[in-house]
Amino acid sequence: MSRTRREFFTMATGSALALSGVKFSNSGQMPGRPASGNVAQDRDFSNVMAIAAHPGDAFFAMGAPVAVATHSGGRGSFLSLSLGERGSSVISPEQYGSAQRQAAEKAAGLLAAKALFLSYPDGEIPVNDKAKFAVCDLIREHKPSTIVTHWKGSWHKDHRACYEIVQDAVFYAGLPAIARKLPAHNVAKQFFADNWEDASEFVADTYLDITPVFDDWLKACELFPMWRGETGFRYNDYYSSRAVTQGCLSNFKRAVALMSPEGQSTRHIPTS
Repeated sequence: MSRTRREFFTMATGSALALSGVKFSNSGQMPGRPASGNVAQDRDFSNVMAIAAHPGDAFFAMGAPVAVATHSGGRGSFLSLSLGERGSSVISPEQYGSAQRQAAEKAAGLLAAKALFLSYPDGEIPVNDKAKFAVCDLIREHKPSTIVTHWKGSWHKDHRACYEIVQDAVFYAGLPAIARKLPAHNVAKQFFADNWEDASEFVADTYLDITPVFDDWLKACELFPMWRGETGFRYNDYYSSRAVTQGCLSNFKRAVALMSPEGQSTRHIPTS
């Protein structure tokens, strides 16, 4: 059965964030109408970490929120669990992985962020405590206030693995009773990215205005050969056009859509 117009608006409408010191507003607005009422600065959006299965996912689907944080004077980092070295049919995994790493480092530098890497094989990211604690340790080291990562509704096994790893890593990172090299750190918020490979049951509830960082984010993405469609999918057209579409739904010029974990409130965040 097709969705009704009312159901579509329910799915598309979410908490909208305006960039002048990242702001949240009521989620009751209709798409295309200005945000209304109870706007509060979100002090938690000051240090954003993107955690992705591969560098391309980190920058294409999650890079704009990191760019928003650094543009606003905060901190940002990109953690890739794998280099995505098996993503080319014409270049050896060793060469392609090296190119991916170099592109990620340059792209992170362009956005005034850090590039972080784990060394799991592309297509074989394991879901185990070793991987979860490796991510936990990096969370404790870099102390993100917000994490953006993969949604579990993906046909890509590495993306599903990343989702599972991050959920437990965030839990482990916040528990003082778990003794690691660094003290515990609580992640205030988590969002799932709008990724074309993770679309099953993805329902956006938050829109982030990326207009001021849009050009820089595109320049960072352009450092990856796959951005221009060399591996078969036109990432550039997809993600740049999605920014326009999500901007239309949220009354921003350019925006990204995000999904919150169940029970996480994105409204009426108090300021001191």
